[in-house]
Amino acid sequence: MTALARPTSTVSRVVEHRWLQYKRTFRASIFSSFLSPVLFLTAMGLGLGSYVSDSAIDDIGGVSYLVFLAPGLLAATAMQSAAFEATFPIMGGLVWNKVFRAMFATPISARDIALGNLVWIAARLTLIATVFTVVMVLFGAADSPLVVLAIPAAVLTGMAFAAPIAAFSATQKTVNKFNAVFRFGITPLFLFSGTFFPLESLSEALRPLAWVTPLYHGAALTRALSLGTVLEDPGLAVVHVVILAACVVLGGWAAIFTIERALVRG
Repeated sequence: MTALARPTSTVSRVVEHRWLQYKRTFRASIFSSFLSPVLFLTAMGLGLGSYVSDSAIDDIGGVSYLVFLAPGLLAATAMQSAAFEATFPIMGGLVWNKVFRAMFATPISARDIALGNLVWIAARLTLIATVFTVVMVLFGAADSPLVVLAIPAAVLTGMAFAAPIAAFSATQKTVNKFNAVFRFGITPLFLFSGTFFPLESLSEALRPLAWVTPLYHGAALTRALSLGTVLEDPGLAVVHVVILAACVVLGGWAAIFTIERALVRG
């Protein structure tokens, strides 16, 4: 019984550490995590959306641009927040303040450290996605009660990025390559994975590239839930979930491996 209880308790210690860190620094993240996406939704959905023509509305399923944009922006916000949480804090714990190395000197294992950080990121994403979804409802940007399920869908989307990025971060000694991750990975995905316009608007050559990205599946899933169209093609929704879950599982395994290797090698 003790052996079975140990992993849960040690993982929770890592989560507790991240929570205590967040309590001291949460004010600095309020704008980027909560206010910035809301302002972006207001500017793009209400501001730019008022200029979207009737013909363009037909192309996005006959709904207002705000209703089309909001769930995609929910998934994209989860991706961006997850990417940040999985880069600097992971490398910092291994290289800068070495707190993960201090944990590793206790009964906390490398697996516990990796899983604890991923659990914490999932908790942060849940908070961010919940606040964003509440704002969507207040703005009238949700067409279905199923929008509540867009919260776990957004969290799953974020974790599909957090897990593999955490694995990458554990291999880094400096922040230099993080710029490339955001500049050539996160930002292009934010713009061209179905967040702001339907995938059909892209050229046929680019559509397959967008389709294989996790953000496309996350945006499509959250949008289907927000619009209430998910039951029209439940098989496609299952495909989205399976692909995102596969990214989380494979990325999580890679994160455990790279964090353990970094801790063992010292």
